Formats: sequence, C-alpha cells, structure tokens
Amino acid sequence: MTTKTLLTVNEYAALDEPAGVRYELSNGELIVTRSSNHRHNNIRDRINVRLVAFPGIGSLGDVSSGTDVQLAADVVRRPDICFFRAGRLAGVDLDQVPMPLAPDLAIEIVSRNDRADDLLLKVSQYLQAGAQAVWLLYPGTRLAYRYIPARREPEVRAAETGDRFEEPGLLPGFSFALSEVL
Repeated sequence: MTTKTLLTVNEYAALDEPAGVRYELSNGELIVTRSSNHRHNNIRDRINVRLVAFPGIGSLGDVSSGTDVQLAADVVRRPDICFFRAGRLAGVDLDQVPMPLAPDLAIEIVSRNDRADDLLLKVSQYLQAGAQAVWLLYPGTRLAYRYIPARREPEVRAAETGDRFEEPGLLPGFSFALSEVL
C-alpha cells in the first residue's frame, strides 16, 4: 500500500522546479509534467500575441501566460494563458506565487501526454473556482473545446471548418480563426 505525500500551497510555492518539468497541485497532490514542446509554445504564443495586441485589452483586463493560480486551498494550476477581467487584480500582490484567484478565462493547449480524466478534473477545478470559460485546444486533431459553468457539455469547434474562437462576454470583439493557431 502506497501513501501519497500531500503538500500545502505554501510548500508547493517553495519548490524549485528542475529543468524540463513543471509542477501543479491538485487536491494537495503534486502533479509533475514535462515542460512544453516547441509546437505547444508556438500555439500559446500565437494566441497570447493576439490577446495582448487586441485594441482596448487594457480596459478589458489583463493577460498572462504560465502563471500559477490558486483555485482552492489545495489546488494550484498553471494555465497556458489566462485572462483576468479589469479590476479583479486590484489589491492583489502581483509578485505573489501562486496568484490567489482563478482567471476569468483559462486556455490550455493539450499535449500528447495529457489524459482526458486529468483534463476534465482541471476544467472542473477552474470552473468551480469561478472561471467564466475554459478553452482546451487540441493541436493533433485541430479541435477546440469551450467549457462554461452553465453547460455540462462543451462547445466543440474545428479548424478545418473555418470555426472561430471567441469569448464575447469577457472579450467583446476578440476573435480568431482556429486555423490560424492550430
């Protein structure tokens, strides 16, 4: 019988990540994954650049990538990209790791090593913590899934059919064709 060693958020924040790995914390359990590959980072960067360059983004909120966010007392996730609505970061120590709040939008680029049950747990953790939307982008299939709190089933969009991704309630006017990033 094996026992798991559970960590607190403070213990997690004190860890040093060795080169080639990244950490997250799920229900106190340390999750260790490989660092992202070039394709993954390229997709993240293409979306991030579009968000940061979007006219008026500063009045809508703040965009970040690779930032640890605390979703519960024992849950820390690191979305590839996150968006916080304007005013939500007021009074938050931006040097604090992890950030003590959930993003309004969390975007994850799915890697080959990611397991479906782990991804769905992550999506539910984001939504339970207050995220308004979670996007999972699958480079291999060129599909994207949008999860929101009010629906149990995701919206699915495909690059091949010219589908666009947008989040009008959070980012009015922002949109991109999936084929441009996947």
